[in-house]
Amino acid sequence: MFKHKKTVAPSLGLMHFALLLAGLGTALLGPILPVLATQWEMKDSQSGLLMMAKFCGAFLGGVSVSKNLRRSILTGMLAGTLGFGGFALAPGMIWGGIALFVAGYGIGLLITATNILAGRRFTLHRGSALSLLNFSFSLGAMLSALLSAWLLPYFSLRSLMEWFAGAFLLGGIGLLIEMRGAPAEEFEPVPVESKASEGFDNRIYLYFAGLLFLYGGLETCLSGWLTTFALRYGDKTLVISEYTTLLLWMSLTVGRAAASAVMLRVGEKTVQRWGLGLAAVFTAALAVGHSAIAIAVFTVPLGLSLAPFFPSTWALLMAKRPAARQAGIILAVSGLGAASLPWLMGVISTRTGSLQVALALPLGAALVLLSMSVFSPTATLAAD
Repeated sequence: MFKHKKTVAPSLGLMHFALLLAGLGTALLGPILPVLATQWEMKDSQSGLLMMAKFCGAFLGGVSVSKNLRRSILTGMLAGTLGFGGFALAPGMIWGGIALFVAGYGIGLLITATNILAGRRFTLHRGSALSLLNFSFSLGAMLSALLSAWLLPYFSLRSLMEWFAGAFLLGGIGLLIEMRGAPAEEFEPVPVESKASEGFDNRIYLYFAGLLFLYGGLETCLSGWLTTFALRYGDKTLVISEYTTLLLWMSLTVGRAAASAVMLRVGEKTVQRWGLGLAAVFTAALAVGHSAIAIAVFTVPLGLSLAPFFPSTWALLMAKRPAARQAGIILAVSGLGAASLPWLMGVISTRTGSLQVALALPLGAALVLLSMSVFSPTATLAAD
């Protein structure tokens, strides 16, 4: 279905595994945040600092991606091993935040390098292909909520984090094996860097950076705080509240698979705009939910509406043929949004005493994104 450049390492299966781990690591804090808040006696503003630490690391990882994308993926696997292994042993918030910074660095490398590599390999129906690949990211995020709800009652958080760190180590070993078996010239597809910057001026750079910054913050505000939100305003049990976050990631996962099919027939820009419009509507609806049923009902269409944004936007970006460093910085900026907006949401919640009031922040982000999509620079996006 998708035309791509022939390459050996990493294999498509390993790319899916890398994004699966990245999804697990990205969504990890949301389901376990109430546990950590109780264990380490944190306020909402302090809980937000943990999210900030992880996504500041992700930003650094994104801007650190090199032309050798295989090496960046390997480094990301190693950093994930060290970071989540350290988080398993962390005695409190400070050391936990440091470990999450290292883990976030690895996640940022994995997400950025894998998506750049995929954007270069797939030349036909790029948005659809990227949506299918990022299905694995959403699946990993969904599994983080599901496994938290299933396993935390029976296993310690430390042991689960140790197994998770081991999964990153396994991925790194797998990539080393693939690289050893591949001819040297196939390690790195030769990008046409001389053409990469053509038509890619500062206005386009800032436009896509703004989109990814706001979306990174929007998605993380919702996924990071949803378990806590559902615990306070819906069901009073942690396990059921974790299943609410699971609903969000399930709908994102299903939505990514559906978006792959839709974007075979509908332009990326159109899908992006419709998704953002619906996301704003359902974020507003979620903010006024006062029961577990209402929160769950609004969570599902919210996840479906968010699903196509990243693959459609990344496809539009890769069509401009940015250099690896340019694309890496743009994607890394989403880590800054994911670090700052959820932290700010925690500050607003602490000062107002209401997480519902704080949801005005992701709602505003969705509305600004919609405006940016509608009034995009005419030189940036080709007509559908």
